Amino acid sequence: MAIKQARVKLFDGCALNYLEAGRGEPLVFIPGWSQTAEQYRAQLDDLSNRFHVFAFDLRGHGDSDKPTTGYRMHRLARDVRETLARLDLDSVTLAGHSMGSSVIWCYHDLFGPERLKRVIFVDQGACNVYHPSWSEAERLEAGAVFTAQSLHDTAIALAGPEGVRTTENFVRTAFFTKAYPAERLAWVIAENLKMPRMAAAKLILNHCMQDWRDVIPTIRLPTLVVGGAASLFDPKSQTWIADQIPGARAEIFAADEGGSHFMFLENPTRFNALVRAFMTEC
Repeated sequence: MAIKQARVKLFDGCALNYLEAGRGEPLVFIPGWSQTAEQYRAQLDDLSNRFHVFAFDLRGHGDSDKPTTGYRMHRLARDVRETLARLDLDSVTLAGHSMGSSVIWCYHDLFGPERLKRVIFVDQGACNVYHPSWSEAERLEAGAVFTAQSLHDTAIALAGPEGVRTTENFVRTAFFTKAYPAERLAWVIAENLKMPRMAAAKLILNHCMQDWRDVIPTIRLPTLVVGGAASLFDPKSQTWIADQIPGARAEIFAADEGGSHFMFLENPTRFNALVRAFMTEC
């Protein structure tokens, strides 16, 4: 089906860009940190033959407005709530990739299951920064990939004169398997750089300093958790999340089937089939 592009204006004047296709039950994709709605073209193309599919650019991201404020998880969660209300979407399956999952956890913490029917969490750890007192098992279960120092060093590099190069290195080394084509990697980097690097630096600090391990067990919605064996987040972090939510299940992509942090780009056929089956069965 044809993909439409539109904008929705929030109460503070910030306009969010979104893509839309299909009719039926609403399925809304929330991209991760510095990512964009354009990365969900394969999902919009395929899943819109059965569902009403949306993908949003969060504030500062992609083709949305670039305000100087609002780069905090609670602001992004409220933006999602307001967008769902303005588009009159209810009984929504809300799917978050990476930081997009954290946006959903924040949404649920603030607003409960309002307007939601199901949730999909795609490759995000419950706590990105680990404490020196943790065991290795605790670190892996939390999905922690930063120390407090390395996180601040990353943010400083993103906000500085080497921000573009830092982004390029991050995307090339941490997000994809070696099989992903170089020209597609270049496109992903270009999409990332639509977000001002200063805003990206502010947001990565706020995002990664959150600990959602007490929020996740409060979720009582049908839940699908998707991870990758070759992701920067250990698969144990994804099975831990699924174990906290009654009835949730985890699906882990093997490395040789595009099981990176971006498995929905590397293997959209399997990813879309999982989402379709989950929405049909639950």
